[in-house]
Amino acid sequence: MAGKAIIFSAPSGSGKTTIVKHLLENNNDLGFSISASTRDRRGRSEQNGKDYYFLSPVEFKSKIDKSEFIEWEEVYEGNFYGTLKSEIERIWDAGKNVVFDVDVKGGINLKKYFGDKALAIFVKVPSLEILTERLNDRGTESQESLSRRLFKAEFEMSFQDKFDVVLLNENLQKSLEEAQRLYDQFNKT
Repeated sequence: MAGKAIIFSAPSGSGKTTIVKHLLENNNDLGFSISASTRDRRGRSEQNGKDYYFLSPVEFKSKIDKSEFIEWEEVYEGNFYGTLKSEIERIWDAGKNVVFDVDVKGGINLKKYFGDKALAIFVKVPSLEILTERLNDRGTESQESLSRRLFKAEFEMSFQDKFDVVLLNENLQKSLEEAQRLYDQFNKT
């Protein structure tokens, strides 16, 4: 069975994960696409097979060679991320639509792959200053990591016009409501 795809992309710290979690909690017909990654787990809370499929670089490259990814990218030096074809099959076989929480390049690639079966949403932060605050509030970033993410975020913001919709996340409650409205509207088509 083939369902639809809803793609959320944005720079790190924009709130896209919060929005995706909200949609998953409020829509039984949505299934979360778990990305594969070679990065280290953040703390003890992240679980393999729930937050990511944590793979070694050798495992990841083997899956690339076997064409097991819809899309993949080296997002940060030495850290690969990708969408496994088996994930989409798992969700669609369960009769659900798939929701993605991916970086901007991944979002653009997924939209190209799925075409009209996908709604691609770019979650925009009001400013780089607010993004800096959000990333600092996480307490998970070193100064070097923060600088790298902010540099990447500024670059990623230049791709917002490649998405179907830009969702300004200035007020979280309003953003959650708008994301639900967008999903409801897309799901009816």
